[in-house]
Amino acid sequence: MANPTGAFGLRPVRHFNGAPWNGAVVPCYVGSDMATALFIGDPVLLTTDIDDQHAYPTMYSIMPSAGTSGIIVRGAIVAFSPLYTDLSKIYNPASTERIAYVCMGHDVVFQIRGDGSGTPLVSWVGTNAEMVATAAGSTITGLSGFHLDETTPTTTKAFPLHIVGIANQSDNEFGDNVIWEVILNTSLNAVGDITGVTSA
Repeated sequence: MANPTGAFGLRPVRHFNGAPWNGAVVPCYVGSDMATALFIGDPVLLTTDIDDQHAYPTMYSIMPSAGTSGIIVRGAIVAFSPLYTDLSKIYNPASTERIAYVCMGHDVVFQIRGDGSGTPLVSWVGTNAEMVATAAGSTITGLSGFHLDETTPTTTKAFPLHIVGIANQSDNEFGDNVIWEVILNTSLNAVGDITGVTSA
């Protein structure tokens, strides 16, 4: 049975040392000057635009991350505070001030679906990869449009995702659009922490 193709971005599942992820998140500010919609599972980094900073910086202010080579991915959005003008919005529309709850941590294992652009290989485990937004996030489900770009797994240190393996679940076939498990390789710096390795 073929895997579904739908993206969901980055979904935290556990810590690299085997400890369960207990739902810990960091509240982060999204400014009304942010002209990009944000979705659950989107990769984010700390904002580089002073206009997007919270006036009283009691929390991080964030912006979208492209999830590509040499770009920091500080964490992934897990949820948003209620939007009281429209409680149906489980994503954050562009130019909307909101609090996003972000899972951060270089030791968190995330799941992300492959984009089906390359045939998955066992040798990809231990390599690094980029992300790709194959579609806009869904305004219905609120989920991100980011996949793991399966044309990219290699040893490049600046790639933001380090592949740990595939999700060990019965509905996850090792083939196109498989769900990968990854850790963030550029959560602290753009040059990356881990140089990927390949098995021969």
